[in-house]
Amino acid sequence: MYTSQLIELSFWTEAYENSDWQKSWTIFYWAWWISWSPFVGMFIARISKGRTIREFLLCVLLVPTILTFIWLTVFGNTALYQEMVQGHGIVNAVNENVAVALFVVLQNLPLSFFTSLLGILLVITFFVSSSDSASLVIDIITAGGNTNPPTIQRIFWAVTEGVVAIVLLVGGGLIALQTVSITTGLFFAIILLFMCISLQKGLREEILDIERNNNIK
Repeated sequence: MYTSQLIELSFWTEAYENSDWQKSWTIFYWAWWISWSPFVGMFIARISKGRTIREFLLCVLLVPTILTFIWLTVFGNTALYQEMVQGHGIVNAVNENVAVALFVVLQNLPLSFFTSLLGILLVITFFVSSSDSASLVIDIITAGGNTNPPTIQRIFWAVTEGVVAIVLLVGGGLIALQTVSITTGLFFAIILLFMCISLQKGLREEILDIERNNNIK
């Protein structure tokens, strides 16, 4: 069903419908990932040094996509089954607080205490690793490209990120975070277009260098 409707849904808009689902979710996640791309992109590029472009694309795009499909299929369909068949009120819980959606689903499954602890551990690991990589990248940029900047500087950026996130959550909750993500995402989308051109030029120059070296040999 997903594959058969992929093209249609990719071009679907709410221009003539009384709905805000696409604005609240589709555009939000589109902008969310774009706003993360400068940090995650540079971090992945550093740890992928020495790999081929083919290896990079397979590991960075294909594997996470497959794992995401598995995750959404298992937990998404479990939540739908609990809501539509078992009537556990998943929708009401999500409407009240979307952040607890995973734990509401786990409460209706066996060993909910242990799986909830595991879920908390996963969330903590995700945020810690994300904050660490973002702090590292910001630290390198503000240090003028120095790949080994002072530790105290990275601590400063990590604390600053946490403070900004706390202020946004306290001041406006998820809506404030969504608004900021969409705003920054639009700005970075323009930058990414220029980055694509730069990448293409860089790859062409590398090919020319290889051909030039082969001709010399």
